[in-house]
Amino acid sequence: MSGRITDVPGVRVGHRTIVHGDIRTGVTAILPHGNDVYRDRPIAASHVLNGFGKSVGLMQLDELGQLETPILLTNTLSVGTCATALIRRAIAANPGIGRGGPTVNPVVGECNDGYLNDIQALAVTEADARAAIETAAVDFASGSVGAGTGMSCFGFKGGIGTAARPVVLDGHSFTLGVLALCNFGRPGDLRLADGRRIGPPGDPVERGSVILVMATDIPLEHRQLQRVIRRVGVGLARVGSFWGHGSGDVCIGFCTTNRTALNPTTDLLPLRAIAEHRIDALFAAMADSTQDAVLDALMAAETMTGYEGHSRRGLREILEDS
Repeated sequence: MSGRITDVPGVRVGHRTIVHGDIRTGVTAILPHGNDVYRDRPIAASHVLNGFGKSVGLMQLDELGQLETPILLTNTLSVGTCATALIRRAIAANPGIGRGGPTVNPVVGECNDGYLNDIQALAVTEADARAAIETAAVDFASGSVGAGTGMSCFGFKGGIGTAARPVVLDGHSFTLGVLALCNFGRPGDLRLADGRRIGPPGDPVERGSVILVMATDIPLEHRQLQRVIRRVGVGLARVGSFWGHGSGDVCIGFCTTNRTALNPTTDLLPLRAIAEHRIDALFAAMADSTQDAVLDALMAAETMTGYEGHSRRGLREILEDS
């Protein structure tokens, strides 16, 4: 595995992990920079491979091409709680929201951790969402942490994974990084980097979802960003996914260098963009980082037993035993 999403300058990631009784869940926060995102908005886009999901904020994200809050990831039934936490946080810093000023578009992604987590307990609170944001840092853990705490992947223990690739343009080194929340894949379909297929016995039906967040400091405009994040499908296919009927497969991407102010002082904005003939380098980086982020999640996640005694073994443990 190589790199992490926080190799992109300014990007930070935080987790809130909740484990007690039958609860195995949490929140993961991705912050694009250190400023107020509502006032200093990165260009952003999303791409949906299969739309069996309950994410918040993607419609406006694609219409306006701007990110207005940090991105939160959590379980399916906690999306509303996390969205409310983002709204309250934005209002605290910007009291004019909705009262003479524009409202705010919170962005939250989700996967269903109900196999290992008592999802009906609604254990995630607004305080948990705030804690994930407040603990965000360059160094962060992969595996069964944050939103990935109760997730499953290809019949193994899933979770949070990350990877990144450098891209050299005009003699300057940039970075494209990916964070993956992995809760997808049919048992038996997993393909390792060396080509081996491996899987535990289990339900042959593909269940679950995957949310990927891509960050880059390479200057891109909205259309180019959409083109790049569509290549997430290449990386997912490499590890064995076919985006099943019941899977929510979504990628959210943002560019940290092209940003727009809440209230621009000029009519025209000085945005930069990659020359189209060099965009293949980003396509390859997106595919490679997606593949590696999924494998990072699987290798970092440890065996877990949770709700009603349900259990998922960690891939690393199985490989060490074989």
